[in-house]
Amino acid sequence: MFSFLKDKSFFREILTIALPISFQQLINASLNMIDVLMIGQLGETSIAAVGLANQVFFVFVIMLFGLTSGMAIFTAQFWGKDDIASIRKVLGMSLSVSVLLGLMFSLAATLFPRAVLGFYTEDPAVIAIGADYLSTVGFSYIPVAIATSYIAVLRSVREIKLTVIVTIAAVAFKTILGYFLIFGVGTIAPMGVKGAAISTALGWALELILLLVLVYLQKTPLAANPLAFFQFDLAFFFRVIKTASPALANEMFWSLGITTYNAIYARISTDAIAAVNVNGTIDELAFVVFLGLGNASAVMVGNRIGAGKKDEAYETVRRVTLVSVVAAWLVGAAVIAARGAVVRLYELSPAGAQNVRMLMLVMAFSLWIRVFNFSTFIGALRAGGDTRFALFMEIASIWLIGVPAAYLGAFVFHLPVYFVYLMVMLEEVAKAFVSGWRVYSRKWIHDVTVGQA
Repeated sequence: MFSFLKDKSFFREILTIALPISFQQLINASLNMIDVLMIGQLGETSIAAVGLANQVFFVFVIMLFGLTSGMAIFTAQFWGKDDIASIRKVLGMSLSVSVLLGLMFSLAATLFPRAVLGFYTEDPAVIAIGADYLSTVGFSYIPVAIATSYIAVLRSVREIKLTVIVTIAAVAFKTILGYFLIFGVGTIAPMGVKGAAISTALGWALELILLLVLVYLQKTPLAANPLAFFQFDLAFFFRVIKTASPALANEMFWSLGITTYNAIYARISTDAIAAVNVNGTIDELAFVVFLGLGNASAVMVGNRIGAGKKDEAYETVRRVTLVSVVAAWLVGAAVIAARGAVVRLYELSPAGAQNVRMLMLVMAFSLWIRVFNFSTFIGALRAGGDTRFALFMEIASIWLIGVPAAYLGAFVFHLPVYFVYLMVMLEEVAKAFVSGWRVYSRKWIHDVTVGQA
């Protein structure tokens, strides 16, 4: 089962892709944790407000990820065929749809922030602080949409280092500026949550500017006249959308499910959702290795399918999944050991501190199941163009199992937030059986580029 551990060329290839992505995610997660830590010094109400306001950004970014990764199925396979012209056309399609999506979310965030936050909580203090944050951050959504489209295509053609440099620079800038604006330095008066919002919006704007500059300075495959991106015919566009739209719908329904979980947690209590937000930063940190491995698997699988090497594509998924699950057990043990240290970093009530400890315990024990699902879902089903099956599986697991379980736990059985969180993990268990079977069947392997140009 583990004989592939001697295959040095395989590990050299996967690490070349995975390490930069994981390093990027590590920096992002670390700095995001620092952001929450800074907000955490303002109290549980501020943690809850910013966390809930960021749920809008979360849904937006996850939908962008679904759209751009769905289209990256094509760019990865076109890269395997050395078809640069088609890659640029797919980028143009991605930009067109992503900017439209960004405009919709930006209008909702900037014009109706209180109505949006009313979905999550009835706490007037949380809504007031959160609305101030959301109405400012909402202006950055269109730059984020453009940058995300470029980053997805750059990863699929193995221009990984460029995306890492840009994202790390933007997040570092956002964090440093956030410190100055939140707490005040010298002649800069403390702005609290408003300062965090301004620094976040400026950080994402900087990311786009740096990205476009480096794309052309480094003469990447995307360094072309922008008009070339939009010289695609409608038949090609609809063929791409037909494959990518299930991935978009998949992430939309998944993100809406996750944000519904957070609305349920928030209605348990303010200290409950504050604890969930703290646990979320640790979860993001724990997942960095697996994001790199999963995305590396997706690129490698897409390239192999495009080159007609379907058996190698299957073997790549098998290897990455095994390595990821073993690593998840080790990371889970580290999370359990770190619980006390994490709690001491934040200004939490006794109830909030206990919630964080228990949430981290549940997260640590369930991490390997979630990693298995991520490896098979992103690295196999989506990379292989099996987006419709992935869509139905995701909708069924989250809306027929996860959301009902969270509702029952919170409002019928009146359980603490960590037991509700544990009940939500039932959907991950169900999904693991279905995705494992699908990968083993090999029915997910599709060359989506056949007959397209």
